Amino acid sequence: MAPPEEKSPVSLTYQLRAWGTSAIPPMTLTTLIIAQHARPFQPLPMLITPLLTFSSYLTLAGFPTDGAGMTAAWSGIYTLLASRRRHQGGRLLGLSTIRDKFFSVRGLVRGSAMALGAANTVAGLYVYLTGDRKREEEERREMNRWGVYKD
Repeated sequence: MAPPEEKSPVSLTYQLRAWGTSAIPPMTLTTLIIAQHARPFQPLPMLITPLLTFSSYLTLAGFPTDGAGMTAAWSGIYTLLASRRRHQGGRLLGLSTIRDKFFSVRGLVRGSAMALGAANTVAGLYVYLTGDRKREEEERREMNRWGVYKD
């Protein structure tokens, strides 16, 4: 009989660093922003999507601290913009009911995008403030993905 496996406790800082250095959360937020604002087209929120895509690219290219900082900045801006926006829809003279505002498909997508934007902001800010750029440069030199470093 095999002994039961012990699970090591995972700290909050480890979770924040893993979330902040991943390229998946900014792309997920990009997907939710496009789903929310593509039809009818709203240009201001749609300007944020290429910036979040570029932050994912930075993370994958070996610059996780800078990618996390960019993700934190643009996710925070989107969350602030989305929280200030009024809900469109309603039944009586422009007044929306609680059910229409929060429990519709559009409301769930909006709430998910805002929650993900807030999580990206917190995790990205933590990674940006505690990042080690010298270690990242050493890792890039060691990997030398694109043959940039000749030494």
